[in-house]
Amino acid sequence: MEQVWEKAYNFKEVMNKPERLAGGHRMCAGCGGTVTVRTVLRALEEGDRAVIGNATGCLEVSSFMYPYTAYEDSYIHNAFENAGATLSGVETAYRVLKKKGKIKENFKFITFGGDGGTYDIGFQSLSGAMERGHDMVYVCYDNGAYMNTGTQRSSATPQYADTTTTPAGKISTGKVQVRKDLAAIIAEHHVPYVGQSTFTANFKDLYTKAQKAIYTPGPAFLNVLSPCPRGWGYEPSDMMNICRLAVDTCYWTMFEVIDGKWVLNYEPKNKLPIEDFLRPQRRFKHLFKKENEELIPLFQAEVDKRWEELRNKCE
Repeated sequence: MEQVWEKAYNFKEVMNKPERLAGGHRMCAGCGGTVTVRTVLRALEEGDRAVIGNATGCLEVSSFMYPYTAYEDSYIHNAFENAGATLSGVETAYRVLKKKGKIKENFKFITFGGDGGTYDIGFQSLSGAMERGHDMVYVCYDNGAYMNTGTQRSSATPQYADTTTTPAGKISTGKVQVRKDLAAIIAEHHVPYVGQSTFTANFKDLYTKAQKAIYTPGPAFLNVLSPCPRGWGYEPSDMMNICRLAVDTCYWTMFEVIDGKWVLNYEPKNKLPIEDFLRPQRRFKHLFKKENEELIPLFQAEVDKRWEELRNKCE
């Protein structure tokens, strides 16, 4: 399978590209979802058009209110559960019309979904699209809960997080289960490209992974940690610092899977303890109470185990 490798990166030129997500949408200040969308769409080459799919969620209700949309490209809002199916159908129709000579322009197919519409409700649709081999990119903006409907837990929610369906208190210490590793699951579909990223270092990592995902033929998946100030409980201005701490504690790892080969993109020189990531977030404040002092070492052990498993895959 032909791959698209990293091109020379000029931050000023990249940031001066025309925006494909217009201002005036209603996403919260300090929301990672909007930053994910803007960075991914900025990776489109000038002259290429796109069809954007969007599962129901925070992004959809805030960027689309019929008949208005914040997207400069063609846009399809579909149900919570079928973003993968919708875009795979559109991509198939495009290939047929292109073959018949009825469409001349080059289109790319990109769909966005939160973790609720990706890890959980939309997983069947996503899995089918990846397995069938459609030339499309699925981008999960992972904010770790069903934020649009009131911060209910999802399978992307980290262990011990306080949500409205896993409330921390005298009886409960938050979510019981560990977080699902969706990027690894999609890699097992044997797709040409999987990337996991977040917002660090002038967005270079996410931007270059978006380029590879969009311009590698076949199905591609991007999993992007996209913090939510309301659900996580941090000040909007702290978003970039939260992402840095997620990466430097190895809670959120930066890697690619290219034709089955695992590549580690970042290894912190000084791996920070997990409490550095947990402490700034209100959803984890109960972990720092004396009666819960045994939980942070358990969280750390899970992070360390996953980090070593990833390093072994990449070696």
